[in-house]
Amino acid sequence: MSVKIRGLDKLLSELESKLGKQAMQRISDEALINAAKEFVRKLKSEFESFKDEGYSIEEITIKGPEYGPDGARRVTVHWSGPHGRYRIIHLNEWGTIKNPNPRGKGAVARAMKNSEKAYRAAVRNALKGGL
Repeated sequence: MSVKIRGLDKLLSELESKLGKQAMQRISDEALINAAKEFVRKLKSEFESFKDEGYSIEEITIKGPEYGPDGARRVTVHWSGPHGRYRIIHLNEWGTIKNPNPRGKGAVARAMKNSEKAYRAAVRNALKGGL
C-alpha cells in the first residue's frame, strides 16, 4: 500500500536548498520515526483483539531510518524476538487453506489504513518543528 502526494518533491527540494541536506535528513528521519511509532501503536491495538500470549505484540520492532534500494529513506516495521513470530504473521494476515479466515485476518492492513492520517500529521509536525 502506498500514498501518493503531489507537489511534495518540489516542496522538499526547496526546503533542502534553504535548510541544507543534513537538516532535511534529520527532519525527515524524525517524521519517519514518529509515523512508524504511530503505526506500531495502531498495529498493537489491532493485535489486541486476537492475542493469545501476546508474543506478536511484544516482538514488533522498528528498524531504521535507512536508505532503501530506490535511494529513499525508509523505516521498517517487522517482528523480531525470541519467539519467532515473524514466521506466522503472514498466516494471521492472509489465512491458510485449512483456516482461510483467522481472527486476525487483515490486522496489518487495517492498521496501515487507520494510521494514514497520523502519518501525514507526523510529517507535517516534523516539517513545522524543523522550520
